[in-house]
Amino acid sequence: MKLADIEIPWMEEVVDKFRQKFDTAILSVEQSYDFPVVVIAKQNLMDVLSFLKNDPDMGFTFLTTLCGLHVPGYEGGEFGMMYQLQNMEQNRRIRLKIFMPENDLDVPTATNLWPTANWMERQEYDFFGFNFVGHPDLRRILNMDEMNYHPMRKQYPLEDLGKHDKDDAKFGR
Repeated sequence: MKLADIEIPWMEEVVDKFRQKFDTAILSVEQSYDFPVVVIAKQNLMDVLSFLKNDPDMGFTFLTTLCGLHVPGYEGGEFGMMYQLQNMEQNRRIRLKIFMPENDLDVPTATNLWPTANWMERQEYDFFGFNFVGHPDLRRILNMDEMNYHPMRKQYPLEDLGKHDKDDAKFGR
């Protein structure tokens, strides 16, 4: 048995309620390990996050992770943002993803729902260049202010171009 084959008894219930409220916002639903992964339209992000946190049947009140993604070659959606939420009372987790093109990295801030999103958003701004609209203090958090690039983007070679013993294809590119 693989982890992806684990049956999640509550997944269908949560996804059905989610679909009733946001059917047109849902782009895809899949299972990853022991929780659902829902890809939604970017313009619906704040409504969906608010619903998942504030609806008493959902109860995803804890933002465990917020991280950026760079998927070169995914035409029109090279960059993404992933939110992982947890319902502590029922021990349920859900992962949301949004995708966007490189020329539209504006994402609404989640700091009004979860104050802890503040530093997570600053990190993704610093490493990927996402612009969190409405963020109270959007500035670099780990890198120097003088840096004019975002080091987690997969736009840079992994090794010195003068070396011939390393092949980027062997490192996931």
